[in-house]
Amino acid sequence: MKTKYVYSDVMEDLLSSSEMDFTPPLPGTLVEGEVISVVKNKILVDLGGVATGVISGQEAQDSQNTIKDLKEGDVISAYVLDDENEDGLVVLSLRKASQKQTWNKFVDAYEKGETISVSPSEANKGGLLLNIDGIKGFIPVSQLAPLHYPRVNGANSSQILTRLQKLVGLDLKVKILNLDKEGGKLILSEKAAESDKRDEALDKLEVGQKVKGKVSGIVNFGIFVTFNGLEGLVHISEIAWGHVKDPNDFGKLGDEVEVLVIGKEKEKISLSMKRLVPDPWVEAAKKYKVGTIIESEINRITPFGAFVKLDEDISGLIHVSEISPDEGEDKPEEKLNVGDKVKAKIIAIDPDEHRVGLSIKEAVDEKKPKKEKIEVEEETASETEEDK
Repeated sequence: MKTKYVYSDVMEDLLSSSEMDFTPPLPGTLVEGEVISVVKNKILVDLGGVATGVISGQEAQDSQNTIKDLKEGDVISAYVLDDENEDGLVVLSLRKASQKQTWNKFVDAYEKGETISVSPSEANKGGLLLNIDGIKGFIPVSQLAPLHYPRVNGANSSQILTRLQKLVGLDLKVKILNLDKEGGKLILSEKAAESDKRDEALDKLEVGQKVKGKVSGIVNFGIFVTFNGLEGLVHISEIAWGHVKDPNDFGKLGDEVEVLVIGKEKEKISLSMKRLVPDPWVEAAKKYKVGTIIESEINRITPFGAFVKLDEDISGLIHVSEISPDEGEDKPEEKLNVGDKVKAKIIAIDPDEHRVGLSIKEAVDEKKPKKEKIEVEEETASETEEDK
């Protein structure tokens, strides 16, 4: 009897101790437990042998899709929604647990200034949107890295949106600029994540350096190229030695190109494509001489004159005042058409300024003195005969 009495006392002590140690899960906290079973969208979880939790419906879905590979015996972390339902089970959530853990990671990254990786789920004309376990993030257009910044003519909103939609689903490295704890919202910056790399690359960059990069934008006035986290502009005048009508004829987005750094002022970088190939005007200065009459084709007409093609990258200008031998200046389009072949005299060559001046008027006038000379000689001969 004594032994039985002692045994009874021990059992009571253990039961009493267990009840004192057990604290019911509190709503709003995270708990760990072992998976008992997984049936469709319902998960039963053992909470330390003293309670059973249930996760069901949308609360079983999180951003990592944890339930997909979940099996009996796995230990998981869950968020307590309610300490007891009508079945006496603790109501848990994987979705909320993932959200809380993710939010804690965001807070930690924000406080430490660390870079994180995100994937946009949507785009609007103002930037990129993302939603991770109910946490909303936004990357404004102004905070995109140079490679992803949508450079379009005239800030066309539909073209900007088209460019931004191509970034949806991509992994982007960003830093958190602003964190709204109450609203659960983030403002992110891809540009800030690359700032250290960009500053280092800018310090090392020198005028005269050749760099390889990718075309990040094509606009009316030139081509933007990104390299080493930096972005520079190949102005339309630096794309090719000849006349460039449309920069789109010289590349497309994403093309790999080699360029020459010709200017650097703070973060403004000027680039050139044409200076990596020989200057055709050097040979032109040897080939063409002032006073030479050439026959060539009109390839462009402007209000101030007509351009003729001399070589592949060389054009010469027939100024409006040099088109017709008649008095006054005619409109070029009234006298000439693109495709017309004309004879013109070279009246000026300036290789440094890349200019060749021509004159149709002087080419025509050059024939007149010969005719007048013949008439004068005939008159002189006639007078001589009369004198005899």
